[in-house]
Amino acid sequence: MFRQGAATEMTSNLPETTSKIEGPLVKQFSVFLPNKVGAMLDVVKLLSTQSTHAVALSVSESTDSAIARIIASDPARVERLFREKNVPFGVCEVVVVEIREVASQLVKLLAALVMAEVNVHFAYPLLIRPRGFAAIALHVDDTECASSVLMGEGFKMLSQDDISR
Repeated sequence: MFRQGAATEMTSNLPETTSKIEGPLVKQFSVFLPNKVGAMLDVVKLLSTQSTHAVALSVSESTDSAIARIIASDPARVERLFREKNVPFGVCEVVVVEIREVASQLVKLLAALVMAEVNVHFAYPLLIRPRGFAAIALHVDDTECASSVLMGEGFKMLSQDDISR
């Protein structure tokens, strides 16, 4: 017969597992735009009406549409705004890394990710210089591994608080 307290005794004797090292992640919005003059301006103006700003921006276009990748100063406000205004968008998390000396550290950063077998899907620089240094946003296939490896290599991972104005 199984005693009720036995389960508690058994689980309390188990070793604790260590959690993965996670760096701060930042929300990125992928906004789907028609490929027409002024479409990007409309989105930036919309953000501006709510005192929110794009702190990073990348645009990829095709024949009839474009995807604007945006990191904003206030992601919660942007998400509400996009929903209210029926702006088609997706959200994902990116790793934002401070780069103190671009010429040498970019090579070190990418080499560390290659050694860890972390694939970079896309990357783009921030429009602002948080803490006075350049920064790059990376969309990778394994954010936990990327964060852990880069912190282990001495890189500073930036959080939403670091990049918000």
